[in-house]
Amino acid sequence: MEITLVVAFLLGRILLGGYFLMMGITHFTKLEMMSGYAASKKVPMPKAAVTVAGVLLLIGGFGILTGLYISASLMALVLFLVPVSFMMHPYWREADPQAKMADRVNFMKNMALLGAVLILLYMVFPL
Repeated sequence: MEITLVVAFLLGRILLGGYFLMMGITHFTKLEMMSGYAASKKVPMPKAAVTVAGVLLLIGGFGILTGLYISASLMALVLFLVPVSFMMHPYWREADPQAKMADRVNFMKNMALLGAVLILLYMVFPL
């Protein structure tokens, strides 16, 4: 049983950390496209915002994968997830049903990821 939990924990770290790491890489490999999308959402200085977001994602993903600087890594992800969710995916403002659905899915996904990050943060700093 204990070995199964260790394997599950390591697999979870690979999946969660790998997701954030891949998204961070995407912020740089698709910088122009993502900056255009951020500009369409009225994000100030979209290219700089996408770059900073990419750095936060890379820091977070790396920390979860390796276990290094984990508290700083998790805080980087909180700093990414909270503003990005509300600025990029405000589904409650969308009139178009398809855009509304896409933003709602992404907003809810980000809230679930934020929940996972907060759980990990608690594991680092239990009450």
